Amino acid sequence: MTSVPTPTPIPSRTQYVLDAIKHRILTGQLTPGRALVETELAAQFGVSKTPVREALKTLAGTGLVVMNQYKGVTVRMVDADMAREVYDVRLLLEPEALRRAVRRGASLDAARTALTRADDATDMAERSLANREFHRALYLPCGNPLLGRMLDEVRDQAALVSAVAWAASPSWEQEAGEHREILRLALAGDADGAARALHVHIASFVERAFPQAVTDNQEGTA
Repeated sequence: MTSVPTPTPIPSRTQYVLDAIKHRILTGQLTPGRALVETELAAQFGVSKTPVREALKTLAGTGLVVMNQYKGVTVRMVDADMAREVYDVRLLLEPEALRRAVRRGASLDAARTALTRADDATDMAERSLANREFHRALYLPCGNPLLGRMLDEVRDQAALVSAVAWAASPSWEQEAGEHREILRLALAGDADGAARALHVHIASFVERAFPQAVTDNQEGTA
């Protein structure tokens, strides 16, 4: 059996900076296209440039920032092409992961807790983080760790797309209702119904927020 290499631990200062920058990006405090200057960030966080540089490299690897030889580091821009790519992966993988989680009788207590947190949220940042945890709690217990990691890899990019979409046209209430229905079906043991509801939920979001992404995808498959 092939062993999976253990990831190299990230130094604590780098992790602190990484978490802080990621939080600011995913909650809209650092908007797409915003320049991320090492010296400024180092001064803000009270660290040297080294942990900032390492954090930015990690964020570039997850697709949240772009490193350019001439323009420096910027928060990744969100457009219809990016939305289509990210949400296409989610549509292919996430409903199947939920279907498997329900069929194997996995606990969905974490999803229920995240849904309550989202309902009780007092601002966009808190609601966004709770919604991310809700979706992760649905797919993570699918029984296939690799599938869970694959979805984790696009999780931050999906959250960036959501942050941009919400800033332009908030649709929290509609999505909250869809989340409740997905969880209801999952808790009732309806694996196929829950998977279908999740597929519709993901597809309808990107269609509302980035209709051009849907049009392009339809033309490409015609």
